[in-house]
Amino acid sequence: MAASFFSDFGLMWYLEELKKEEFRKFKEHLKQMTLHLELKQIPWTEVKKASREELANLLIKHYEEQQAWNITLRIFQKMDRKDLCMKVMRERTGYTQTYQAHAKRKFSRLWSSKSVTEIHLYFQEEVKQEECEHLDHLFAPKETGKQPRTVIIQGPQGIGKTTLLMKLLMAWSDNKIFRDRFLYTFYFCCRELRELPATSLADLISREWPDPAAPVTEIVSQPERLLFVIDSFEELKDGLNEPDSALCDDVMEKRPVQVLLSSLLTKKMLPEASLLVAVQPVCPKELRDRVAISEIYEPRGFNESDRLVYFCCFFKDPKRAMEAFSLVRESEQLFSICQIPLLCWILCTSLKQEMQKGKDVTLTCQSTTSVYSCFIFNLFTPEGAEGPTAQSQRQLKALCSLAAEGMWTDTFEFREDDLRRNGVVEADIPALLGTKVLLKYGERESSYVFLHACIQEFCAALFYLLKSHLDHPHPAVRSVQELLVANFEKTRRAHWIFLGCFLTGLLNKQEQQKLDAFFGFQLSQEIKQQLHQCLKSLGEHSDPLGQVDSLAIFYCLFEMQDPAFVKQAVNLLQKADFHIIDNADLVVSAYCLKYCSSLRKLSFSVQNVFKKEDEHSSTSDYRLVCWHHICSVLTTSGHLTELQVQDSTLSESTFVTWCNQLRHPSCRLQRLGINNVSFSGPSGQLFEVLFYQPDLKYLSFTLTKLSRDDVRSLCDALNYPAGNVKELALVDCFLSPIDCEVLACLLTNNKKLTYLNVSCNDLDAGLPLLCEALCNPDTVLVYLMLAYCHLGEQCCEYISEMLLHNKSVRYLDLGANVLKDEGLKTLCEALKRPDCRLDSLWLEECGLTSACCKDLASVLTSSKTLQQLNLTLNALDYAGVVVLCEALRHPECALQVLGLRKTDFDEETQALLMAEEERNPNLTITDDCDTVTRVEI
Repeated sequence: MAASFFSDFGLMWYLEELKKEEFRKFKEHLKQMTLHLELKQIPWTEVKKASREELANLLIKHYEEQQAWNITLRIFQKMDRKDLCMKVMRERTGYTQTYQAHAKRKFSRLWSSKSVTEIHLYFQEEVKQEECEHLDHLFAPKETGKQPRTVIIQGPQGIGKTTLLMKLLMAWSDNKIFRDRFLYTFYFCCRELRELPATSLADLISREWPDPAAPVTEIVSQPERLLFVIDSFEELKDGLNEPDSALCDDVMEKRPVQVLLSSLLTKKMLPEASLLVAVQPVCPKELRDRVAISEIYEPRGFNESDRLVYFCCFFKDPKRAMEAFSLVRESEQLFSICQIPLLCWILCTSLKQEMQKGKDVTLTCQSTTSVYSCFIFNLFTPEGAEGPTAQSQRQLKALCSLAAEGMWTDTFEFREDDLRRNGVVEADIPALLGTKVLLKYGERESSYVFLHACIQEFCAALFYLLKSHLDHPHPAVRSVQELLVANFEKTRRAHWIFLGCFLTGLLNKQEQQKLDAFFGFQLSQEIKQQLHQCLKSLGEHSDPLGQVDSLAIFYCLFEMQDPAFVKQAVNLLQKADFHIIDNADLVVSAYCLKYCSSLRKLSFSVQNVFKKEDEHSSTSDYRLVCWHHICSVLTTSGHLTELQVQDSTLSESTFVTWCNQLRHPSCRLQRLGINNVSFSGPSGQLFEVLFYQPDLKYLSFTLTKLSRDDVRSLCDALNYPAGNVKELALVDCFLSPIDCEVLACLLTNNKKLTYLNVSCNDLDAGLPLLCEALCNPDTVLVYLMLAYCHLGEQCCEYISEMLLHNKSVRYLDLGANVLKDEGLKTLCEALKRPDCRLDSLWLEECGLTSACCKDLASVLTSSKTLQQLNLTLNALDYAGVVVLCEALRHPECALQVLGLRKTDFDEETQALLMAEEERNPNLTITDDCDTVTRVEI
């Protein structure tokens, strides 16, 4: 047995199999045996108090590893724990080594077949020490014990997920990782398994075993020492949509593959086993919903240093390598795709091909589309020839037809009948495999995939430049118009990453020339007209649910590199909503928005772009120019009335640029949301905007932290005579009771503010000041939101006093404050008074019980103004509801909306509420009472 087996953790596995009393006896046997063998003694005080893990450490520390094992084994024999002795003996000489040898052969062979490009120059088969340590760490227990772990590896295709899994499996087969953690690691690829008939986990394990007689019972007897590696989870049909009742726990039971894997992932089957799941970024939500995830790991691909090294390895000639790298570095889009090793290879190949032909490589670096078009057209042009042959034209057209079918049918693995249907004859297959655009997939016969999903997307886009969808043999392939609409939806198909960009990129003048040279014709003008019509249609129809992805539109327009068309296209849009998460997003958004003059609504976020450490770099200067183009929309788009900046971090320079545009006379905003935004720089500049914006009616700082000075400056600005803000939202802004003094002054002095939302702030001690200010008969506030403000029942006295003196407040939200029945009793006394004008009261989740229903009933029968009352998420019972229903029948009751969630009650109470609703046609009983509450933009 390898000496490394006897690590403290490996030994701990066996000590943890002992019950408490057995573990105590083990220690006594250890004391006697070491004396009998005349070995160096471990201090008994240390042994006596040691945990299992600590005792394993002591054994390894005081004895040679082989000796530590011999002692442990002899003690197990004395304790008559033959099961433990057998497990270890099998581990030492039996199945594990057999399976490891088989796994090493299998994954070495798979690795070799996978290395179809020069990427293997960089990704060596040998696993580096730091990689071993990282892979080992993924499954190191975070606490003492054998807790199973489920680790998710997520990232785009080509980033290196499968490469990482193969390295892991080869490292395990070489005893470099998981030596004392896992006896077996089984690799399941969902793409290969998804079409299997009903099978069992035992059958899946047997498929991985070197001979038909897999010792399944022995393998699963220690589930805590099993690791299941699940690759390409997104290929699993129906994912994790199986209901719990459909799952199984029997490894011998035959079920559909998705049921078996779902049972493993949800811990219904072998809950002690660990799992490693590789998935593209599109699937983690359903994994998070149903799987207890220990860790999510995202392979980084190539960093900037890796990319430079790879260019040097690829080009060999340092001068050419630096020329190519410098060109690529200037393009955020191209430099970004180089993070994915396989796409880096495609880019380098395209540049090298153009260099060898003596062509201008700057044209190759104009756009992502130009890289792929060079790559594909060069592969299908015979070496030394001026142009393609008729055969290579036909083969590429057939490949494009196949790609289009795959994009619309969510297919990435093709059979020979798929190829034949799209015009690929058997004689074409060797030539296509020779280009490496098409590859044989895995170990299955007659199964093919494109080199990368991006290649399939490019070929699918190219199809539309060559043929009408009506000429395609598969009915699933739809029109250009439908493709564009689907591509611009936020809920578009997850695998449509570059499809729309390639389609519009092929409309570029340079790309049209390439198409003419290769095919002699194209349909670019027709497609350009359809793109214009699609954008016009999107601009004419409102998008209340935010289903249009503005960034997807921007990327497509950017790829065209046609300023005249872009200017025309962006001015067809009236609303833009997008999220900037990297430099490429920033560049693309800026390119399109600088031409924009027709927007009415703009909403965006900026993350991970403006970093303090990059403030004075050259790239920062370029980013600042892009940012200026984005902010310039505030002054160039004369129709822009609504702006929301959310979930953003702004540096000082970007903050100042933004404020300057907000203060510009040409900026005529009516609604401004600054939600969850952190910024560096003088915050006063932001509040000064109110001096320059007489049209501004709504202002929100939701989730944006405001200091005491910020609140004071804001309120001073709101009191500026020329200001016209009527609605103010300061939700979750870290306000304190001290801030209530300034807010009280605002309420007293401001004669325009009718809406104030200060929910989700700790204002309990400051509430008296607000209520005192609102007792002033000259206040104009109508809507007051105080939900989640940590108010207690004593606050009801101040609120009651305010309601009796205030003539303007009509809507009051006290939700999620612990008012309790006693506090509500005080409030109800005020609500019953004829001089109380309130018409809407929110008491959601206020710690109320049925004891308060009598007081509420007296309000309902006496108030002439109360029309809406929300009581959801309070502990009311049938008796309390009966009291309320009797009050609702009173002829003086003015209530129109009662907030109660029927599903919170038993069947008898639900029937009572439904009967009451049927009896009174003017009454609605609902758990959705948000008919008046303003939603922060």
